Amino acid sequence: MTDTSDRGGPGSPIPDDADVMSRDMRWFTYATGLGVRVEAEAVPEPRPDTEVAPALPEAALGDRTPLPRGTAELLERAPYPHGRADAPRARADALGHALVAGFGLQRREPENPFNDHRPYPSVRAKFPVQVLVRDGRHRRVLDLYRHALTGVGRQDGAAGPLEVALAGRYTRLPDSYRWFRSSLVGLELGINLRQLCLGLDMFGLSGKLRLPDRDAAGLLTDFGLTPESEWSLPLTVALEDGGPSVTAAPAERAADPVLDGILTVNRTQDFTGSAAPLGPSVPAGLPRDGALSWAEVLWRRSAGRMPRGMYGMTGRRRPVPERALREAVSWLSVPPPGPHLAAAWEELRLTAVFQGIEGHADGVWHLRDGRPTLHQARPGAAAELETHYGYPVTPYAGGDIRHASAVWFLSAHPRRLVDRLGPGGFTAAQYAAGWAAQGISLAAAATGLYARPARAFQEVPTRQLLGLDPDEMIVCAAITGTPRFEGLLCDLRL
Repeated sequence: MTDTSDRGGPGSPIPDDADVMSRDMRWFTYATGLGVRVEAEAVPEPRPDTEVAPALPEAALGDRTPLPRGTAELLERAPYPHGRADAPRARADALGHALVAGFGLQRREPENPFNDHRPYPSVRAKFPVQVLVRDGRHRRVLDLYRHALTGVGRQDGAAGPLEVALAGRYTRLPDSYRWFRSSLVGLELGINLRQLCLGLDMFGLSGKLRLPDRDAAGLLTDFGLTPESEWSLPLTVALEDGGPSVTAAPAERAADPVLDGILTVNRTQDFTGSAAPLGPSVPAGLPRDGALSWAEVLWRRSAGRMPRGMYGMTGRRRPVPERALREAVSWLSVPPPGPHLAAAWEELRLTAVFQGIEGHADGVWHLRDGRPTLHQARPGAAAELETHYGYPVTPYAGGDIRHASAVWFLSAHPRRLVDRLGPGGFTAAQYAAGWAAQGISLAAAATGLYARPARAFQEVPTRQLLGLDPDEMIVCAAITGTPRFEGLLCDLRL
């Protein structure tokens, strides 16, 4: 990540009063010059939030291949952080276990309106990213509730390498999120990429990542993901050698002007070059204490809890040992795979508000060269941040920032991203930020904290509090703290 020394810059190119749903599109237009209409009068009224795309693609009607059982038991015998599971000899079984480890159902909290928990977070628990597998003639989608890979799309393709693809469906998120669905799905693709890499690593599998190029829409056709205008271009990981077998698809337009704007952003990706080895997803320098297994860490992952069917999260303020900070910083030291994502990663700037962390003053901190550096001692900064959070505390919901131990912010200069990586750099930064946010989530789980990725902070006052540049965009945040509530947990692991 970039050096965080103070830098000057022009005035903000985005209106201070730009609403959160259109703000990222305005940043994209500023960085690329590719205009997207975001005026309210230019788009239809959103559908009710209950009208979203189904949890699985409509084409998921084919034969099912059961996934292996016993993944949780294998992970229980794998010590965190450096232990690995005993991988089956059969490659298909190893991949099945890897997918369950990375994405499998963990638990149900009966009082939680958003069920069920997986080892990674998602907006409103909608999980818009699908995990797809190509194996020669077959195309399948990960179907967790049937514990299977279910046939989808073409089943008569030519022989090709074993691949796993990640594709996000924008219409799985409610219409009320408008253009903001573009960034949210991009972030979730980065989160899912880290989970895929982690699952593969746990079971001794390696692969090579290919980011989308101008022909990548052909994969949507291959998997039967329609309408293609509702889907992001896929990220693909080849587990076997062999080039991609994709037929180029024509440029798309969507009848819905909001989706059309989202496609304008997503379809600018044209990352060329060879597929890149995945590399590590877990930091190498974490201490070996043997107290936790990987099964326990993935089980613990939480975005915070509330009682009695209430929404949001709340916590309790307490002193936090320095180890919790070291853990998070270690996870934030691991870049995503490949030169393009590594370049986007280098352009991300990491700023945090700390509170009650052993050996660290309350206030605003920057991460420089893998070490936190105090930017401004500011007791009460977390309480100030709460006033800029989009979900205030109410009798029905929690938005507890004032008790958080650390609130991490990933930001970037959009024009620098585009200058370095082309228009697709805007989306690559979201992949990289999602990768980082999931690292924070796993570090928090290992140290008894919750971690809630968020994009709900008001950008202008938050940027001013953090000391960011006027031409700097907040890509993602992650709120970490100690849970206040506990309750019944129903084990769903297989």
